Order: sequence, then structure tokens, then C-alpha cells
Amino acid sequence: MEDLKGKNAVVIGLANDRSLAWGIAESLRERGCEIAVSYLNEKMERRARPLAEGLGAKVIAPLDITQEGQAESFFAEVKSKMGHVDYLIHAVAYAEREDLEGQFLNTSRSGFHTAMDISVYSLIELSRLAVPLMKSGGNILTLSYLGAVRVKPHYNVMGVAKAALEASVRYLAYELGPQKITVNAISAGAVRTLSSSGIKDFRKWMAESEAALPLQENISSKDVGELAAFLCSPGAIHITGETIYVDSGAHIM
Repeated sequence: MEDLKGKNAVVIGLANDRSLAWGIAESLRERGCEIAVSYLNEKMERRARPLAEGLGAKVIAPLDITQEGQAESFFAEVKSKMGHVDYLIHAVAYAEREDLEGQFLNTSRSGFHTAMDISVYSLIELSRLAVPLMKSGGNILTLSYLGAVRVKPHYNVMGVAKAALEASVRYLAYELGPQKITVNAISAGAVRTLSSSGIKDFRKWMAESEAALPLQENISSKDVGELAAFLCSPGAIHITGETIYVDSGAHIM
């Protein structure tokens, strides 16, 4: 197990104990990393705060990327209480339910803008705020899905957003490389999370697809956390601009 003592991680988008953000935060903390956690709003706080407190998080605060000034306030608190940042974990994505359940052809203009703003531009904005605190290099991680490169029914506009997210990872990796900051995406397999609950027939599809996977079992948020911990470790110092799959082999089928 990698030793990450003395390191600070900012985890954006903790929802509950099923979220991928939780799997990552838990794995980093197990390795001695100090954690700062954001949650979306008061409703999410009821579940997120007890989890963050259980990790001894140095910062537990709201961050709605659509609200002007909240991101700046959050990172100001991080700077005040933690001093520096080594890892930024971006676990933020959203699309309107009607744009996932209907035909992609009928995606609304406002729905398209919403999905791209929250799911993609937020990575750029949060990276811009985190980078000045990465005084000795660092790692930026985001979360993607196979729907970025293959058609997944009912994933629709989110697939397009994830494709843009993966492209953003490559451009950020290029620009931040001279500062010894790596940028990667983890493309996770099917996991029951709050986000996936918005995808039509997700549970049925998940159950039916499991037997077709090379490893014949779905992944857990812990699997994502373990990969994230590796990507934040010295062993991954020269891995950047990549989308790395942890999906029991779904992407090769």
C-alpha cells in the first residue's frame, strides 16, 4: 500500500457511501492522505458530512459549480486550513433526466449546455483554482465512462460530455506537464451510484451485462479508489493524459 502521508487531497462531489468520490476519498485516507471534501447542497450534506467527518476531513464545505463564487470560497478555505494541494479529485457530472431518457436527437439546447458546463467545464475551472496550490507538482483525476467512446443507450448527452471531458484531460495534461502535474481520467465500469440512478433501466442493464464481462463481475467504488490511489502514487509519476479503465474488461468487448 502506497504511503501518502503528508499529502493533501481535495475531493469534489461526495454524495453518499456509494459514490465513486467516497471510494477514492476512503482509499486515499487509508494511505495517510489528508482530505478536503465538498458536497453539493444542504440535502447532500446530511449524507456527506458524516462520511467526511469519519475520515477526519480538514475541510467539509458546499460547492455548487453553478453558483458564482462558491468554488473560489471553497479553495480559499482549503488554502487557509491545508496550505497546499497534492491531488484534485473531480467527481462532478450532471445531465437533465429528460435528456437521458429520450432520444439524443431531441437533446435540448439548454440541456446540452447544462451537461457540458457541469460535467466538463467544471474540471477546467476547478483545476485553475487548484493548480496554484500544487506547489510541488500534483495529480488531477476525473471520472469518465465507456459511453464517451461507444454508444450506450440512454447515456445520450452524457456520453458526449464524457468525450469532451476526456479531450480536456489531454489538453490539461499537455499544459500542466511542465509544472509536474499529471492529469488522468478513470473510466469506471457500471456501479450503482446516485448519478447512475438517473439512467433509464440502469439496474436491469447492469445485471444483464455482468455475465458478459471478461471477469464476469461488476466493479465497486473501492476498485475505483484503489486505482486512484495508485495514480496519486510515485509509481504513476509518468502517467498523464490517459483514460484508464477499471471495468472488468467491458471496454474490450
